[in-house]
Amino acid sequence: MTRRNLLLALSLSLSLLSVLQVTRASAQEIAWEVGLSSSRTLIEAQGFEGGDQSATRILYLAGLNGADQSTEQAQLLAEQYGRLDTPERPVNLIVIPVANPDAEDLAFPPVGEAYSEYPVSNALWRWIGVHAPDLVVIGGMDRGGFKYAAENFPLAGIGTIPVQVLEEGLLTIEKLNAFRDIAKSPAHLVIERRVSRSPAELAHQLALDYGHAFSTPAYVPGMGLIGRMRLGFVGQVEALLTAYLDGSGIEIDNPSLMAGQLVFAEHAELTRDPRSIALVERAAALAFDEQGNLKEVMPFHSEMSDSVFMAPPLLAKAGRLTGNVQYFDMVEKHVNYMQELLLRDDGLYSHSPLADVAWSRGNAFPALGLALVLSDLPEEHPAYKRLMDFHISHLDVLLTYQNADGLWRQVIDFPGSYSELSSTAMIGIAIKRGLDRGWLAAEKYQPVVDSIWAAVLERTSVDNEFIDVCISTGKLSSLDAYLDRSAILGRDDRAGGMIMNLAIELAGSFNARQ
Repeated sequence: MTRRNLLLALSLSLSLLSVLQVTRASAQEIAWEVGLSSSRTLIEAQGFEGGDQSATRILYLAGLNGADQSTEQAQLLAEQYGRLDTPERPVNLIVIPVANPDAEDLAFPPVGEAYSEYPVSNALWRWIGVHAPDLVVIGGMDRGGFKYAAENFPLAGIGTIPVQVLEEGLLTIEKLNAFRDIAKSPAHLVIERRVSRSPAELAHQLALDYGHAFSTPAYVPGMGLIGRMRLGFVGQVEALLTAYLDGSGIEIDNPSLMAGQLVFAEHAELTRDPRSIALVERAAALAFDEQGNLKEVMPFHSEMSDSVFMAPPLLAKAGRLTGNVQYFDMVEKHVNYMQELLLRDDGLYSHSPLADVAWSRGNAFPALGLALVLSDLPEEHPAYKRLMDFHISHLDVLLTYQNADGLWRQVIDFPGSYSELSSTAMIGIAIKRGLDRGWLAAEKYQPVVDSIWAAVLERTSVDNEFIDVCISTGKLSSLDAYLDRSAILGRDDRAGGMIMNLAIELAGSFNARQ
């Protein structure tokens, strides 16, 4: 087993995958990326698995005032604990030696927009909340009032955590032994409840809130409608489509509206309603010029990698519904065009020509888009093998960037960039589809799906709120603009629809009817 897989395995065990009854090999140590300071200095954490995976979790938080004596003490503790044999370790230990590397101002609970404002405060608050220790021990100064905030406000909306402050002295292994029997923190109990949900349970939970409106026939609300139809709520969704099905025109003038027509494609596949088929054909007809020839590329691509999802799946679905092979041909032309424009030498996509940045959703859109295309594109089509080979190679590249928590970063290849939830769910759908259809090797990709699912469960509340979903994003002109893009902590239609569909794929509801 590679070191990367060993690290992933420990991450999963510390994330309560035992509750999910997923059997993975375990490791003794893991390195995490917590976040970035204002100057883009990486904040790191080390994790050490205790002799019992269900043991108490202790997080030692040092260096809140910059690297100081507490940092040295934390590093010493990590070194000593790491030398112990796993059975001799009394607790699951996480150590953050330099929590605030630039000694910048902190505020807990955080204020401002994550992560462009108070990036350290936001990173610590959300990361520690998700990892849900039973006790946080602060070494040295409690800058920013972390103790009061953590004990009185739910971290990342999850739950409170007890805190002890050691202004002097060292957190020793003997003291860790004294903590081994403390009660689970409220945050820990919440995480346990979250990860106990089955895919079907989470899908139906999300369906209570998402997929109930389609006043704008775009893909963001549309993914929720697609999910609800897959769950069997076809009649309820059809009521939302009535105005469009009965002839209310949809003027497609942007990529989001183009992809929104996938709702009608799903409805057509389930019901064979000729009105939905007509709407799909109307949208797909944008592939042709006035002389009836295929255009060079689908309109409204905006030079963004998003368009590999926005147009090709709809074209492939139109080809499947109508038998018109020209729609399949346009899939190939469009994907080729976007790859020539944006595909980098390392196998990742730049989001647009404005900045050579591998944005998370800017790569998740092509991964999901081609998974959907290949589900409908006939194997005998000349483009099938090339698109399949590329799709698998892109997923192989993405695999190397999955972080220790099972997610992909907001900027995929920038260490410390925040873990972005919606892109992770989209990549998860693509991988699960590939596993179910035999495109991907289970021994390589099943552990990846397991880690994605654990991460999604932890970051999705029972009230259908999410942790760290990048807001809607167009073409940005710099790396800093992507790194600073706001990360939602709360409700979000995009994440709701994508995660619902991921849960449905995992539950087997969609694949069972294919």
